[in-house]
Amino acid sequence: MSALSPVLKQATQVLAVRGEGVHLYDESGRAHLDFTAGIGVTSTGHCHPRVVAAAQEQVGKLVHGQYTTVMHQPLLTLTERLGEVLPAGIDSLFYVNSGSEAVEAAMRLAKQATGRPNIVAFQGGFHGRTMAAASMTTSATKFRSGYGPLMPGVALAPFPNAFHYGWDEETATRFALRELDQLLATVTAPADTAAFIVEPVLGEGGYVPANTAFLQGLRERADRHGILLILDEVQTGFGRTGKFWGHDHFGGRPDIVVTAKGLASGFPLSAIAAPEALMAKAWPGSQGGTYGGNAVACAAAIATLDVIQDEKLVENAATRGGQLFTGLREVAAKHAAGAGRAGIGDVRGLGLMAGTEFTGADGEPDGATAAKVHAAAGERGLLLLTCGTQGQVVRMIPPLVVSEAEVAEGLRLWEESVDAVLGS
Repeated sequence: MSALSPVLKQATQVLAVRGEGVHLYDESGRAHLDFTAGIGVTSTGHCHPRVVAAAQEQVGKLVHGQYTTVMHQPLLTLTERLGEVLPAGIDSLFYVNSGSEAVEAAMRLAKQATGRPNIVAFQGGFHGRTMAAASMTTSATKFRSGYGPLMPGVALAPFPNAFHYGWDEETATRFALRELDQLLATVTAPADTAAFIVEPVLGEGGYVPANTAFLQGLRERADRHGILLILDEVQTGFGRTGKFWGHDHFGGRPDIVVTAKGLASGFPLSAIAAPEALMAKAWPGSQGGTYGGNAVACAAAIATLDVIQDEKLVENAATRGGQLFTGLREVAAKHAAGAGRAGIGDVRGLGLMAGTEFTGADGEPDGATAAKVHAAAGERGLLLLTCGTQGQVVRMIPPLVVSEAEVAEGLRLWEESVDAVLGS
């Protein structure tokens, strides 16, 4: 008999047979409050009726029209609709299937457009598991170990992770930008540097937001040196942070945007977007793929945009995110780490992208306690994920349709879970 790879480990014990809104249902019919959203994918909730209807209608007309062979209307319509939400001046798109593929496409475009060999990525970033994407990923060694050497030409600079360094945000940001300047002076000369690639909020790296001074510092250096700025919005885009794009919080101005996850409510679809003049510098044959821009996925993405706009889900993410962070901080205050005591060291994130970091009595990351709280929540019907370099952060990523009552229920289950592990 064949079986799934033994290396694949599930974060929960749930065998899902049905999804509706913010809930997954197992074989026994038990409802589980899903604050994972398929790692931020089911932005409109499980099986939103309008997304389902759009996909069903498209399946009956055209499942796949390979987009370098024939063109199809869902791809053209989606491209037009994305023009309404992309940053100003970014008006050309290339579609693939996954975040990793899109990241590699963005990297390839940057190198071909500038004629420069190197990329600067930032410590703690996650950009994917494929070879080039993994070369730019430093959220944990598990994503890049055991099959090296990786792609050359990647230089790493600090991200302003204030909690990690034990500094305030201003100090961490000054340090990060100063070290970036040092990197450009000692490791990769500006004339050799094609792009900076950064997440507006570190995802797998622990749900650490960037800030205005940092992103504007990257923009200034990019402009000064002719370097492109790639913003990896795979997890932060499409309303997740309470603004349509994560970088909207910080006034960031990208040259290339990478998007995936919440783009099509669970259907495989990703894209890079850039100004047409920049996109035209990609070499012939460098952009393509069998399944990119699939007709059904594009139809689902169009419906996703409709739902986000008509149901005001970006605004809902901001409002419900405020409710979520208030509750998480109350629990953190009750179980605060410090004075030789293990507990919660930090709560951070943006919108409906919330992370709680556990630290030991020595102040170091405490992945073991995070794992226990994560498991306790699962037993109570609250599905969560962990992240961080040592799995010390428990993250909440509910669908953008989550209601006030559902956030309150999630917080109740969370408090019970933390109490059960750390003591009430």
